Amino acid sequence: MSLRGDVCVVTGACGFLGKRLVRLLLEEEKMAEIRLVDKHVQPQLLHTLEDCRGDTKLSVFEGDIRDGDFLRKTCRGASIVFHIASIIDVNDSVEYSEIYGVNVKGTQLLLEACIQENVVSFIYTSTIEVLGPNPKGEPMVNGSEDTVYDCALKFNYSKTKREAEQITLQAHGEVLQNGGRLATCALRPMYIYGEGCRFLLGHMGDGIRNKDILFRMSLPEARVNPVYVGNVAVAHLQAARSLKDPQKRNDIGGQFYFISDDTPHVSYSDFNHVMMSPLGFNIQEKPMLPLHLLYVFCFLLEVLCTMLRPFIRIVPPLNRQLLTMLNTPFSFSYQKAKRDLGYVPRYTWEEARKHTIKWLASQLPKEREKIRAK
Repeated sequence: MSLRGDVCVVTGACGFLGKRLVRLLLEEEKMAEIRLVDKHVQPQLLHTLEDCRGDTKLSVFEGDIRDGDFLRKTCRGASIVFHIASIIDVNDSVEYSEIYGVNVKGTQLLLEACIQENVVSFIYTSTIEVLGPNPKGEPMVNGSEDTVYDCALKFNYSKTKREAEQITLQAHGEVLQNGGRLATCALRPMYIYGEGCRFLLGHMGDGIRNKDILFRMSLPEARVNPVYVGNVAVAHLQAARSLKDPQKRNDIGGQFYFISDDTPHVSYSDFNHVMMSPLGFNIQEKPMLPLHLLYVFCFLLEVLCTMLRPFIRIVPPLNRQLLTMLNTPFSFSYQKAKRDLGYVPRYTWEEARKHTIKWLASQLPKEREKIRAK
């Protein structure tokens, strides 16, 4: 089902995934208009899209996702919303009121704007972290949407993303102002990597400071299945096409889908090494401390930060929940997305790895210079 002639809204359009999705929409579909929604839209982003824009109108909407009037304006006359914008925070460094306001309240306001302005399709970018891993570190290997898992979330990020996802799925079937009905679905990507991934850059910077030796924070057996950003963008496009199809709309609406690809299952630390070893980086053979001692260290650090919080806010670089996430086997299949959405990864592992390494190689001199300047 084509999106030809549609007007769509992309929140978080200047982010890692948002930019990739906008380009894909321009390359694959002849849409009437794509609205780029973000706090600030860089002029250079529009310049980089000129080569594939064609006759599609690119409109810039700068504002706050927590502003209901602003959201109504962005949704007026649109038929599809891709809601990607959120605060990503795995260290609990952001105040709860801030992350709740953006991730939950912003989603609620956007859904209300869709209902008021008769937007018929809403695709929410969720995350694997709305499921876990739980504090017990119970593993999941090749799970599916039907797999039962004891979900007990600790991160404010995970909690707010889960609440926003639930709000989105519950909104499926809501009656629009014109009498139509809203259709919603949520996509749960694995850890997303590729060109523009700030987490990979962060690990590269740590490695540079450690004489080109990457830190090992996860054990080799704690395998996960990262997903390439280009394939996540394809999944979003397929979701929009499927929601537009009258034959699929009711079956897909109100559902969530895990999004992965054919990236090999490997631990987070070993994945960093796979990407950066061609650039001359090595990796620690084992963590600096045994895992049980790292948990004790994190606990003491958390207690200290809590005691100091009335006077100064200190965010520990590592906490017990993050350590659990890094050391729990946690992987999921994309077969339901393949069956319902027609999602098939467009980029092979070899292509994804090649593109990512090429980008990292282009960033390496800048990162070394930045660290030298400090």
